Amino acid sequence: MAAPVDNYGRPIRYLRLAVTDRCNLRCQYCMPAEGIDFRPRSELLTYEELLRLCRIFTELGIDKIRITGGEPFLRKDIDQFLLQLRQLPLLQKLTITTNGVFTARFLPQLADVLDGINLSLDTLQPEKFERITRRQGFAKVMETFHTALELNIPLKLNVVVLEGINTDELPDFVALAAQYPIHVRFIEQMPFDGKQGATAIQWTADRIRQHLHHIVPALHPVATEADATAELFTAPGWRGAVGVIAGFSRTFCHSCSRIRLTPVGVLKTCLYDQGVDNLRDRLRAGATDEAIKQVILHHIGRRFRDGYEAERFALPVVQSMATIGG
Repeated sequence: MAAPVDNYGRPIRYLRLAVTDRCNLRCQYCMPAEGIDFRPRSELLTYEELLRLCRIFTELGIDKIRITGGEPFLRKDIDQFLLQLRQLPLLQKLTITTNGVFTARFLPQLADVLDGINLSLDTLQPEKFERITRRQGFAKVMETFHTALELNIPLKLNVVVLEGINTDELPDFVALAAQYPIHVRFIEQMPFDGKQGATAIQWTADRIRQHLHHIVPALHPVATEADATAELFTAPGWRGAVGVIAGFSRTFCHSCSRIRLTPVGVLKTCLYDQGVDNLRDRLRAGATDEAIKQVILHHIGRRFRDGYEAERFALPVVQSMATIGG
């Protein structure tokens, strides 16, 4: 089925679906130490509502869904939801983003369900893990890492590059890409930490890329899909690849194929917008599938050109990445 096309000619094939705003970690770049005000359970989309909306999205031609949070594995019965979601006949690819603390025990039953895991891991040092996340759990994350590899689940590491905190570990992460068949993606820090004031971004995509080439001069580009967010590189003898994601520099907006749905049903056609509609409210008001489809298509046809334009029209609201959906 042909994907819907936005007002700038970009096919929209990819839904990032947040199933919860709750997280067991308190990462410095995501939320303040005291956490955020989590939404009551009654305001979250139910699994029935989530499945219905996912079916509607796939019937429109969106064939890839990534489950995000918060931390998805904090939500009760998430494994059963994933099994049901995988049954949608038009869904081609199902992946999940997780911090890995509670994930390993679910993987044996999900090995044939998930097409990939994005594992968030910003350090390879247990003590530094506690500094960044303000919580323990490093050993459990590494258990998830090795379990995914043993089960041959495609694995990507998401590493937020933090000035003065983990930049000294970039060579260690690069070594993982050489040793294992994984993608290690270095991500610019984003301005969604749940606090007032702008986030100073010191490690831009350009700086990260230059540093990677300094570590491994033999790096060369890897071909990626046209709508990929990561610019990938590998080197002779490597089993994997490293990548750079310019989420703050926003260099891939011209090919963006993604829309988002927050845990409370807010549709976002850009990471940097404030939300364009609430599909939960429409469902609960009795909207038909066809009516929901028309709402989605309407907003796809009115997307911002890029994240900078979306940000100009957004209200100055403090946001945490946990409430947006990863």
